[in-house]
Amino acid sequence: MLDFTAYLWAGAALLLVATAFWIVSLVKDDVSIVDSVWSLMFLIAALAYLAAAEITGPRAVLVLGLVAVWALRLAIYITWRNHGKPEDYRYQQIRANYEPGFKYKSFYIVFGLQGLLAWIIAVPLAVAISGTGPLGLLDLTGATIWLTGFVFESVGDWQLARFKREAANRGKVLDSGLWAYTRHPNYFGDFAVWWGFYLIALSAGGSWTIFAPLLMTALLLKVSGVALLEKDIAERRPAYVDYIHRTNAFFPGPRRAPQIEERTS
Repeated sequence: MLDFTAYLWAGAALLLVATAFWIVSLVKDDVSIVDSVWSLMFLIAALAYLAAAEITGPRAVLVLGLVAVWALRLAIYITWRNHGKPEDYRYQQIRANYEPGFKYKSFYIVFGLQGLLAWIIAVPLAVAISGTGPLGLLDLTGATIWLTGFVFESVGDWQLARFKREAANRGKVLDSGLWAYTRHPNYFGDFAVWWGFYLIALSAGGSWTIFAPLLMTALLLKVSGVALLEKDIAERRPAYVDYIHRTNAFFPGPRRAPQIEERTS
C-alpha cells in the first residue's frame, strides 16, 4: 500500500533537491550536473519513505540497501566521468533550442522534469518499503534481476571508461566485453535494476506499480537512452554502422556475422 503522505513528502524533498542543483547549474553555467543527481533522487525518495514508515521489515532494509548501492555507484561514476569536461552535447543542443532564457527555463525543462520522473518511477520503492511481511520468492527473484542489472551497468561503465583512457582508441567503437553482446549494457542494466525493484514491490502487493518500470523502459529505449545516443553517433563514428549490424541494440545476445555487400559485375 502506498502512504500518500510519505509520497508527498518525498515529492517535496525531490523538488527541493532539484531546485538546489538548478541554482548550482546557474553558477556553473552547466546543466550536466543533473546527470549526477538523477540516481540520488531515488535514494532521497527511499529515505523519505523509510522515515515516514511506522513499521519496517526486512523488505525495507533490502530495498534501501539496493537503492543506495545503485544510486551512489552511478552518481560517483557520472561525476567522475564528467569532471573537468564541458557541458554534455545533449544539453548543449537543448540549450540552443530553448534560448533565450534557457538558464531559467532549465528549472522545469531539465531539473524539474527529472525530479518529476524520479518521483513517479520511485513508486515501487514506496510500496516495497511499506511492506512488512517476510521476504519470499518474488523478493529473491527481484534481487537477482537487480544484481544482473547492476553487474551489466557497472561492468559496462568500467569497460567503456578503460577503453576511452587509451588514446589509440579515439574515434573507435568498443565492441568487446559486454559491449560485444549489447550496444548499451549500461542501459540494459538500468532496465533490469528497475524491473528487479518492481518484483520486490510486487511481493508487497504492488502489482499496480508496473507503470513505473514501463516508464523507465520507455525512457531508456525511446527518449533519453538508446534513441537519443544513436541519433547521430554513426556520423561521429563511422565504424558504428558496422557495429549496429553485428550487435544487439539493447537485450544481450550472440553477435551476428558481418553483412557482406552484394556486388554486381
